[in-house]
Amino acid sequence: MRDFFLSSPWPGTFAWAVIYVSDYLLTVTCARLYRRNVSSKIVFEGSFELNPIFQRDIDSLKFVSPRFLLLLVLVSTLIVIEWALTVPSSPELYTLVLGAAMCAELAIHVRHLGNLHLFSSSLTAEQLRGQIEYARPLLLRMSSVQIFGFTILFAVLFAFTGSWFVAGGMFSCSVLSAKQWYLASRAAAKRAPQAQGILAS
Repeated sequence: MRDFFLSSPWPGTFAWAVIYVSDYLLTVTCARLYRRNVSSKIVFEGSFELNPIFQRDIDSLKFVSPRFLLLLVLVSTLIVIEWALTVPSSPELYTLVLGAAMCAELAIHVRHLGNLHLFSSSLTAEQLRGQIEYARPLLLRMSSVQIFGFTILFAVLFAFTGSWFVAGGMFSCSVLSAKQWYLASRAAAKRAPQAQGILAS
């Protein structure tokens, strides 16, 4: 299997593109289900989408996004270039990059599966009662911790397998977790003056 992905840039590029497209389509699908079925019960402060790049498109429930298509083409091109530059001399580096690109997407798909179940129309009033609201900082920190869990998972797998593909997943998930924790800190800083104003009044 490893030789199959190293023999040409197209298997890895195609596999990543399929997962990336699936990620975006599932995000829009979950956003639609959330808005239709549970938004009165579960309230997310701010955008449903955590990535600032896609927030406008996801909030508009667009299945076709120019930003998404641009990144799809850009990253696919970079994967092909990476294959051409590294496979002849350092195939492990290409495997690392491909793992970084794909494993983070696979981790996010786990969240999509949970959201698809939670937001599905099969939920009844007996299964979901009351209302809960997630402040933006909390939402981002929860996501960061969840992704960090995948960082630990990939780290353990790498320790036992020595797979550079898995190491790439460990690296990309750690970066994504840190990014979301940083966004949570920024969101909390923005909320602080508002909270002080409410207390002062």
